Amino acid sequence: MSGPVVTNGVPEIRSKVVETPFLILGAGPAGGSLACFLSHPPYSMTGIMISAAPTTSQTPRAHITNPAAFECLRDIDLEQTCLDQAVEGDCMIHTRWCHDMTGEEYGRIYSWGNDPKRHGEYEAATPCHHVDLPQTTFEPILVQRASSQGWDVRFRTSIVDFKKEDDGKILSRVRDDLTQTEYFIRSQYLFGCDGARSQVIRELKIPLNKKPGQGLAINVLVKVDLSEYVEARKGNLHWVFQPEREYPDFAWSGLIRMVKPWNEWMFILFPKPGTEWKEPTHEQYVQRCKEIVGRDDLPLEILDISKWYINEIVAEYYSEGNVFCLGDAVHRHPPFNGLGSNTCVQDAFNLAWKIKYVQRGMASSSILETFSHERQPVGLGVITRANQGIRDHVPVWREMGLMEETVEKRMKIFNSLKSASPEARERRKRVNAAIEGTAHEFHGIGVEMNHRYDSAAVYLDDEIKAGTPKPEWPEDPILHHKVSTYPGHRLPHAWLNKTMPIKNHTSTIDLAGHGRFSLITGIGGKKWIEAAEKLGKELGIEISTHTIGWGQEWIDVYRDWERRREVEEDGCILVRPDRFVAWRSMDLRDDCEAKLGEVLKKVLGRS
Repeated sequence: MSGPVVTNGVPEIRSKVVETPFLILGAGPAGGSLACFLSHPPYSMTGIMISAAPTTSQTPRAHITNPAAFECLRDIDLEQTCLDQAVEGDCMIHTRWCHDMTGEEYGRIYSWGNDPKRHGEYEAATPCHHVDLPQTTFEPILVQRASSQGWDVRFRTSIVDFKKEDDGKILSRVRDDLTQTEYFIRSQYLFGCDGARSQVIRELKIPLNKKPGQGLAINVLVKVDLSEYVEARKGNLHWVFQPEREYPDFAWSGLIRMVKPWNEWMFILFPKPGTEWKEPTHEQYVQRCKEIVGRDDLPLEILDISKWYINEIVAEYYSEGNVFCLGDAVHRHPPFNGLGSNTCVQDAFNLAWKIKYVQRGMASSSILETFSHERQPVGLGVITRANQGIRDHVPVWREMGLMEETVEKRMKIFNSLKSASPEARERRKRVNAAIEGTAHEFHGIGVEMNHRYDSAAVYLDDEIKAGTPKPEWPEDPILHHKVSTYPGHRLPHAWLNKTMPIKNHTSTIDLAGHGRFSLITGIGGKKWIEAAEKLGKELGIEISTHTIGWGQEWIDVYRDWERRREVEEDGCILVRPDRFVAWRSMDLRDDCEAKLGEVLKKVLGRS
């Protein structure tokens, strides 16, 4: 038996085609969460996930994890695992503006739902809350879960190209970057979760809507113990401005982000606009970081330096046939508002249940087209908001005099803020108003939760026939969340109890999801329950049913569900597996079974 053929010292693999139903490119928040959602029971499905990187992320890029993402992770029992490894509580209570990390503070604002004036709105919107979960921690959680549930995860493996075969399957040529050996993976589906340089996007020639970028940014990961100085003014984001200094071109301003309280930090440096980039020396980086800290005598170590560009890019569409793109491949933006990895997780959650239903024969393949229809508008809103988040800070810098070119001009304005003149009084008012204006970044529960899907997977015929208008967004839809059961909205959260509770309380969102459709009704809605149970058997799908009200399965002890359901007690709300409302009936109908069957078939593309 002859040995393997060797070319340039690399063995050639004779058996070149690996068969798998799913191939995920990228093991970051999008790819990792998609693998977890696909492999979670019921209807567990696995495949191959490859990543060109040597391992999970080694730099803590994304970090804020918001309630909208946690509602998805909660569905597969991964929320608590993340919370156990996250930083929460008062460690992320403020965003600050200061001269340096150990010196004078200019102002602060409550962040991430910690403002006492906003706390109730956050509590009413969701059972989940914000935490600081760096990508270096989050990605291993996802990959470990995916691997334990059967995914074959291969790092140091790159895609070379792919093509569609006559039978519709996709043949991808991949390369083991350790041995430089190439082989093929044939899959029924290909998922491009391969980041901002997505080769899948390039190969599909999907157009990208681009706006002018806002320049370069440098991430400097720093180890320095600031416990003594931050304890009394806690926060996970700190803007540093030193108007009396000549700004170095590579670090015109700095945003300091907590990674581990209070001894590991990300110094995000923004070069001076309009200047030619010149790579600083390591010593220059150290010196600038020490200036930002404000103490030369504190031991400081730079652990890593990386660069990124402030983009405003979204793909015109997210899928083509059985190739799907999600995450940073389709929406590229700065980390302001903390929407990046959260949107990746929600992209995956939206797609996973549809793939499962099609694979199990419970839905037509046409439902897969709704992924792009539903998520692309969300991506557009995210990249727009994240870039506006940067622009929202400009008034603060301007009113504090930090935009002036010379030290003399900056200090003249800055020192005037401490004077009693009428002009200074007005400027102080403008500074305060500018700081409040950044609330859109730090209290944007609206932009996080206000998603309304309009696609073939949402049944709107009854609303249109009745002349029911779509709910109006709040006056400020970035800051405030619109709660509604109008089809296409996320299921409202309300706390419920059993008559004899065995635990504190249960959220309405926990009644839904878990890979199943759900039907929620109340007193007088028995016919809806009977129709759902019968149709579930006929259509081969599982529909969980729940009644809420006096003497029912669930008790609306706070009466919040009554205020938020928008249907009568004997009406019903049909919820998709991703916890978005598919359809609702305002009250009981004579044709419960026929109507519910019509709705389900249309939503699943089976009509």
